[in-house]
Amino acid sequence: MKMSPQKRATLVSSSVATILLLIKLVIGVASGSVAVLASAIDSLLDMFVSIFNFFAIKKSEEDANATYQYGKGKIQAIAAVIEGTIITMSGLYIIYVALEKLNSKSETTLLTPSIIAMFISLLVTFLLVKYLLSVAKETDNLVIKADALHYQTDLWSNAAVLVSLFLVYFTDIHEIDALIGLGIGVFIIYSAYEIIQEGIGILLDRALDGDMVANIGEIISKHPEITSYHWLRTRTDGTTNYVEFHMVLRPNMLLLEAHRIADEVEDKIKLLAEKKRWVITPHFDPYDDEAVNEALLHGKNVKKLKKLTS
Repeated sequence: MKMSPQKRATLVSSSVATILLLIKLVIGVASGSVAVLASAIDSLLDMFVSIFNFFAIKKSEEDANATYQYGKGKIQAIAAVIEGTIITMSGLYIIYVALEKLNSKSETTLLTPSIIAMFISLLVTFLLVKYLLSVAKETDNLVIKADALHYQTDLWSNAAVLVSLFLVYFTDIHEIDALIGLGIGVFIIYSAYEIIQEGIGILLDRALDGDMVANIGEIISKHPEITSYHWLRTRTDGTTNYVEFHMVLRPNMLLLEAHRIADEVEDKIKLLAEKKRWVITPHFDPYDDEAVNEALLHGKNVKKLKKLTS
C-alpha cells in the first residue's frame, strides 16, 4: 500500500529529530551549555511528537464505519493539542534550566564543537522546514501544518543558540548562554499557543473561516432557482469540511429538480477547497421556516409560531 505524503513527512521529521537529538545531547552535556541542552530537549520532544503524529494521521485516514460514522479526522486536532501542550512544557523546562544556570553562574565549555553542532542542526532543520511546508501546502493537513510550525520555531531557536555561542566565544560572558536559553523558552511557549488554539477550535466544531462561509453563502444565494437560504452551518475535522443549510425552492418543484440544484451548488462549494473532502447536506424547504427552526433550537412554542408564519 502506497504511503501518503503526510505519513511520509512524519517519518522524515522523526528521523531528522532523532539524529539532531543525538548530536545536541552529546555536545550539550559535555559543554554545559544551557542553550544547546535546551535545543536537545526540544529535539527529543520533536522526535516523540513526530512519531505520535504518524499514528494520528494513520488513524485519521481510516474510513468511516458503523461506530465512527463521521470518520476519525478529529484525531488530528487531538494530536495538535497534545503537541502544543508538550511544546509548552518543554519551554517551561528550558526556562527553569536557564534560571538555574544564571543562579549557579556555571561556565560553558567546548564552544567550537558546540558551534559546529548547532550550525549543522540549523542547516538540517531549514531543509526539513522547507520539506514540511511543501507537504502542508500539498495536503492542507493540520498535523503537518503543526509539525512545520513546530520546526520553524526550532529554526529560530537553533539560530539563537548559534548566536549565543558566538557571543560567549568572543566576549567570555557566559550568562549570555542562559539568557538566550531563557528567550528560547518563552518563544517556544508563545509558538505553542497557535497550535493548541487551532486544535481546540476543531474539537469544539468551530465554523470555517469567515471568508469561506461568506463564499459558500454567495454560491447558494446566486443560484437562480433558489429563492433564499438559512441555517447555514459549517465545521471541519481538519481533513473534511462539513456544510449544512436550508434552501427555499418553489413549493411545486419536483424532487428530481431539487436534487439537480443541490448537486450544482455542492459542486461549486467543493471548488473552494479542492484538497479537502466535503460532506454537504442541503435541506429542501417549500417556504422560509427559519423562525420555526430557531424556535425548535431554543425550545420556544413552535405551534404558535407555525400559525403566525402560515
